[in-house]
Amino acid sequence: MNMNLTETDLLRRVHQLDTRALAEIYDQFSPGIFRYAMRLLGDTVQAEDCVSETFSRLLQALHKGKGPKDHLKAYIYRIAHNWITDQYRRQPPPPLELDEELAVADANDPLETAEKNIRQERIRAALRILPATQRQVIILRYLEGWEVQEVAASLKRSPGAVKAIQHRATTTLRKYLTAQEEDE
Repeated sequence: MNMNLTETDLLRRVHQLDTRALAEIYDQFSPGIFRYAMRLLGDTVQAEDCVSETFSRLLQALHKGKGPKDHLKAYIYRIAHNWITDQYRRQPPPPLELDEELAVADANDPLETAEKNIRQERIRAALRILPATQRQVIILRYLEGWEVQEVAASLKRSPGAVKAIQHRATTTLRKYLTAQEEDE
């Protein structure tokens, strides 16, 4: 966000459909939305669709005189989360692709690359078994690095509720991943 603008100023300008403010929001949040969608969907095309649809839905809400009054980041991620949840309901998750960064970074050690890719697939599979709210908490807290208060604002829950959801999710993930390792 422009250091001279507060979130309140930016929100005011966005509600006035100020194109510079809208561009600033897109520039600030689209990379994070893409990463978030990519982690959950594992598909570049779907992640790009998520970014596009997220900002399209934001614009639609603003044109109707609705949209965020505060907690802009939380509002945008909630739109993305809802779109991703709809994708899960419509179709099974797409096949997982290898992460190009891992493949390039470890091209000299194919065994290490394979192990990282297998680990990455297991984590995605484990995330898919979680209920949507638990999955969202884990992604935002651990992969996006959000604070508990930010996640609470996004989910419209108390920080204590977010901590409880996080605890249940990590317990479920630990059991699932441990069982996967034992099956080998």
